Amino acid sequence: MELALADQSTELLEGLRRGDDQAFATLMRQHAGRMLSTARRILRNDDDAQDAVQEAFLSAARAIDGFAGGSKVSTWLHRIVINTALMKLRTRKRRAEEPIEDLLPRFDADGFRIGAVATWETPSDVLLERRETRVMVRRCIDRLPERYRTVLLLRDIEELDTQESADLLGTTPNTVKIRLHRARQALRTLLERELVGS
Repeated sequence: MELALADQSTELLEGLRRGDDQAFATLMRQHAGRMLSTARRILRNDDDAQDAVQEAFLSAARAIDGFAGGSKVSTWLHRIVINTALMKLRTRKRRAEEPIEDLLPRFDADGFRIGAVATWETPSDVLLERRETRVMVRRCIDRLPERYRTVLLLRDIEELDTQESADLLGTTPNTVKIRLHRARQALRTLLERELVGS
């Protein structure tokens, strides 16, 4: 079975490199749905997400000769769509970001947390998979300031590593770690508020 899939993948890659329209149609059919979902999560706008996917496929078509095959075609495409969506995000007119400080835990002079502590330790990607909480989690993620929301999406949802996320965002791994930590804390606060309010 794996050998057959590897043969199909090699055949598809050869067709793409020859410029075969059928191979590109197959590539789009196999991967457009996942790419669109990824772009939607980052851009939060259906039209922009569709544009990003189209641009990503065009970029992939132009760069197919440079694809060395060190990773799966799907992984390579995933990186292209994330990069395309992030570039589109950067070109948008910047909106004033709401401060994240109100969503972070506060501590008194002795170092004790002020207010209730969340009682769950479930990562945001696991919560997202549960049908009953998926809509609530997405709504809370969307409320995060963009720089924190993007890091959370790249690390916890798209499962990129710290260095790759830093490279895509044009920042340092340490900045990614700090933003991710703050984003997770803020998400937890937003989820607590949703759960208490429901």
